[in-house]
Amino acid sequence: MKSKYLKNLKYDLPAGLVVFLVALPLCLGISLASGAPFFSGIIAGVIGGIVIGALSNSQLSVSGPAAGLVAIIISAISTLGTFEAFLLAVVLAGAFQVVLGFLKAGVLAYYFPSNVIKGMLSGIGIIIILKQIPHALGYDVEGFNEMTNFIKEDGSTALGSLFSAFDHISLGATLICFIALGIIIAFESPKLKAISKLVPGGLVAVVVSVLVSELIFKSIPSLQIEQEHLVNVPVANSFNEVLGLFTFPDFSKILDSQIWIVALTITAVASIETLLCIEAVDQLDPQKRFTNNNRELVAQGIGNISSGLIGGLPITSVIVRSSANLNANAKTKVSTIFHGVLLFASVLLIPTILNKIPLSSLAAILIFTGYKLAKPSIFKEMFSNGKYQWKPFVVTVASVVIFDLLIGVGVGLAFSVYYILKGNFKNSFFYQKSEDGPIRMVLSEEVSFLNKANIKESLEAVPKNSSIIIDATNSTYIDFDVLQGIKEFVDYKSKYRNIECQLIGFDKQFSLTEVPAAAH
Repeated sequence: MKSKYLKNLKYDLPAGLVVFLVALPLCLGISLASGAPFFSGIIAGVIGGIVIGALSNSQLSVSGPAAGLVAIIISAISTLGTFEAFLLAVVLAGAFQVVLGFLKAGVLAYYFPSNVIKGMLSGIGIIIILKQIPHALGYDVEGFNEMTNFIKEDGSTALGSLFSAFDHISLGATLICFIALGIIIAFESPKLKAISKLVPGGLVAVVVSVLVSELIFKSIPSLQIEQEHLVNVPVANSFNEVLGLFTFPDFSKILDSQIWIVALTITAVASIETLLCIEAVDQLDPQKRFTNNNRELVAQGIGNISSGLIGGLPITSVIVRSSANLNANAKTKVSTIFHGVLLFASVLLIPTILNKIPLSSLAAILIFTGYKLAKPSIFKEMFSNGKYQWKPFVVTVASVVIFDLLIGVGVGLAFSVYYILKGNFKNSFFYQKSEDGPIRMVLSEEVSFLNKANIKESLEAVPKNSSIIIDATNSTYIDFDVLQGIKEFVDYKSKYRNIECQLIGFDKQFSLTEVPAAAH
């Protein structure tokens, strides 16, 4: 096993460097979007790389703070009142994930419809964009990220608060955002795709933003970016100061029911996002290696416990960094672990450089991240898949944006289940009328109690003095209540209306005596 890791160092160390370059601005940006300390995002990235990377048996996935949890973090910090209370929820969420792993609950993610998952991610993308617009304009006010509902208690809307940012535009910060966004978009073009695999567009955008801010805008008073519009990572000058950077959970709130609700929410969303990401990475793995989902849940749980205990954000497996790892030709988990080591070193060795990064450049990265989560092609794809796909998708998106993530997913699931049941209700049998011959009712493979009303209504609609064939040849399961309804129709109702009945395929499996044609 050791020889495998040593043999692939020539691939894994350069790949780890590339992932670090992708992860650094994302860790800072997600902290900004979440309204959490910048250091908490770095901690989550370090734990995701080193701890989860070491424990997971996925060779290519990368874990860290995720854009998909931003809405939950914002809402949780606002609801719980303190960041320390939120950290306790992260620790508990990690413990729940460990339990889920040991209970072999890794299959749970397969029961969430893809339209709801895509709706959730698109809703998160829209939220991220809306919440980053003020930062993009240089309106870095306290409290905007705490706004979690579209409609607030005073009756005003999130858009009203958003538009207020346009009254406080910082020209320098806004220009930085446009420059950064232009670079990121350019690096997505086919001409620069090869370069972006080696040097991520987000990192180039951050570096250029720092250079423009420091070398050009500082000499132009109207464009100068003030300190409050820059990253603020704590600078430690001694070992004791390094220890002082960490924040610890408030265990005195352990009996607060809100803590447990937040923990369960983080558990559900983080676990689902992780398992979906793992599945995607396994499909892209050139060596087609398989990740044990239950072991992954345990690894993620231990990672979240570790992150919460020392002041980090919740962690999931993340597709952007995992994709960067794949594209950089990584072979083993060493690349993931190495990127975590580099993240930790960057905070210790170059914090003053990090503190020169304009917040608006990170906002540009997050706006583009939000766009990729909610890009028009996703909506187009869902609409092309038919109403049973796009209706739950749109409802999920709207509910996530208007209310919050948990309510949005719940409403989306309810709609999805409704359409599944509706489809099952309609497709329980094939009903064909004929001008000359008998009516044919061919039952589907599985007929549940939900189909009872529809079948009963169809039998009631059979005209007097006609004939019907009820065919169960293809059926493997027919609910008892449905069988009783068919028997009642054949034995009693059809006789009063002079309807000839023929039953096919009922005799042995469903214990219903078959009726030959022209029985009456």
